[in-house]
Amino acid sequence: MLPTLRQLQYLKLLNEHKSFVAAAEAAFVSQPALSSGIAELEKGLGVRLIDRARGQVILTAIGEETLKRAEDILARAEDLVEAAQGATRPLSGRFRLGVIPTIAPFLLPDALLRLRESFPQLRLFLREDQTARLISSLKSGALDAAVIALPYDLTGLDHAFVCKDEIVAATPADHPLARQSEITPEALKAEELILLEDGHCLRDHALAACQWNAPGTIENSHASGGFAATSLNTLVQMIGSGLGVSLLPAMAAQSSLVHDSRVSIRPLKSPDAFRDIVVIWRTGSSRAPEAHLLAETLRPAGPQALHPIAPR
Repeated sequence: MLPTLRQLQYLKLLNEHKSFVAAAEAAFVSQPALSSGIAELEKGLGVRLIDRARGQVILTAIGEETLKRAEDILARAEDLVEAAQGATRPLSGRFRLGVIPTIAPFLLPDALLRLRESFPQLRLFLREDQTARLISSLKSGALDAAVIALPYDLTGLDHAFVCKDEIVAATPADHPLARQSEITPEALKAEELILLEDGHCLRDHALAACQWNAPGTIENSHASGGFAATSLNTLVQMIGSGLGVSLLPAMAAQSSLVHDSRVSIRPLKSPDAFRDIVVIWRTGSSRAPEAHLLAETLRPAGPQALHPIAPR
């Protein structure tokens, strides 16, 4: 007997909540009904999926594998429903979009207004998070698409280009480097380089812009030690306080985020000083046409990212 979608949903919720009671509440069923559904799933598959020892809910090894396949099946089932509902009306109904924090505040405000005007029946749900977690949610079916920056590993995903975003150097206004018209990666090596903490893809993009992504290429700088910021706002404040220099995306440098007169922005002299902003989705997803349409709508929101930034 084949598993039902309801049984697979019970397994997914049970893994998320780690409690039969909480999972039942999330599924809007009684706890005995959910327990019975899990038991029937285990009986039908002929394996034990849940380790119930000591009152804990822990997936067995085969339970983990079953969950992975269940998430893919549920995601495809949701794709089927969304495709049927949106066959004649693209970008209508629910659309779950993820965006990384170094893009969301700068690209979305104007784009959301255009989306509301062009697609009044769209119900857009936004989630802001780091790239790795957005991709995990995308592959599990929790998101329909995401806006991230490349380069990044896109195995199992497709993408549509939105715009290029220049990577620029940011220094305290009274720093000697601020007197230069542009700054080379070599000049930054001797400085206290402040980056976002691990997990933010902008950190990797900044290092790649300076061609410091190979082992041993930043050993003479302070980039791997010293300070790390949790957000772009904190990063700008640290630069303005004279704690070091950094690398910022142009869309952030051209926004109201960098209005501090204590911070100077200069172009970075490097052929790799940019990141590509893209919309990504699961390969084979029925939402692909809508993701392409979303990328087209986002594109005019970042025209400044297509031109070199002027020093200030």
